[in-house]
Formats: sequence, C-alpha cells, structure tokens
Amino acid sequence: MKRDRKFDSVIFDLDGTLLDTLKDLGDAMNRVLKAHGWPEHPESAYKKFVGNGATRLIERAVPGDVRTPAVIKECLREFLDDYSQNWAVNTRPYPGIPELLEGLQRHQIIMSVLSNKIHDFTLMCVNRFLPSFTFAQVLGEREGIPKKPDPAGALEIVQETGIPAEKTLYVGDTAIDMQTARAAGMFAVGVLWGFREREELEKNGADALVERPEEIIRLAV
Repeated sequence: MKRDRKFDSVIFDLDGTLLDTLKDLGDAMNRVLKAHGWPEHPESAYKKFVGNGATRLIERAVPGDVRTPAVIKECLREFLDDYSQNWAVNTRPYPGIPELLEGLQRHQIIMSVLSNKIHDFTLMCVNRFLPSFTFAQVLGEREGIPKKPDPAGALEIVQETGIPAEKTLYVGDTAIDMQTARAAGMFAVGVLWGFREREELEKNGADALVERPEEIIRLAV
C-alpha cells in the first residue's frame, strides 16, 4: 500500500453523501402522516428531519400535540414497514459518486460506510446502488452501539481496517458527521451537495468543504 499520500482510508456517511435518499424517506413518512390525518411535509423539510436515525425522524415529523411515546413507537413501525417496500423508488447515487469511488479504489484507499440509518437498510442500499465497489465495513444503526455523533462506529472501523484515525478522512453532509469525525480524531470533510448547508458544516468543525465528489480524491492523495 502506498504510504506517501495524505490519507489511507475514507469513511463515508450514506444518506446525503453517497446516495440521495431524501424523496423515498420523505414519501414514506408522508404516507404515515396522511394515514393518520396529520399534515404532510415538503421534501425540503426532510433535509432537517433526517440524520439522527429513524426515531428522531418520526419525532420531528409527527405533530407536537400528538407526539407521545406510544404514537412515536406506532409511527416508527408504520414508517419502517412502508420504507421497507419503497426504499429504492427514487434513491440514486449522487452524480460523480461512482467515479469518486472508482478513483479511490484505483489509489488503493480503503473505503467504509458509517450511517445512522438502520443497519439492514444501510446494507441494502449499498448492495443495491454501489454493488461494484469494495467497502471494508458497512455499518448502520445497530442495537447496543451508540449512533453518531458518538465516535464508537468510526473507531470500530479504525480497529477493523488497521488505519489510524489521523490517516482517515470522514466524509458527510451534516453537523452530526462533522462532530463524529472530530470526536474520532479524523479529518472532517463536509459535502455541499447533501442535506445541510455550508454554515452548519463550518460551525461543527469541517476541516474542508467540497462541492464536487472528485475533490475528495485530491484531498486524500
């Protein structure tokens, strides 16, 4: 493996970073809301609702006057049931992502995925939309493992790959991702094509911001 490049490993967030999943997530949640007779949300609102896992999505989307633990639990079940049938309707890799991953593989940079999306859905999305690429680890939300911004998942990947945190890029699109990278001692890269704005990424410790996927290769090598 080359040792003269800046980084030897890249960990990617999934939703809003590698894949544009927003419409499928929003549509599934809106169908749940509609079934209960509650107001639906525009797709743009879901840019703020997602990122912290499915339960927080439900809590943010359900009207405040009915937001009880029992309602959240029931709506979570309904959302997961709907999403399990409709997760691949509109979801696609962002433009330039396949070329980015090809380039990183060509430079023999180890790639992994770390998401707050439920683990099974994370695996399904990677297998369906990024089947040509080799990832050392693909990790989503798992019982007993703290979600991002806790660095546990990122450090688990460090242990698995053997590449130290200081030689690892962490790439994501939200404050949660930047906080995760900082907590894990990794170089935090914020992408500007995802769900959140430049200001949020800067405020939460982004070491670099990129407008196009190919810029990540230049950061890494």
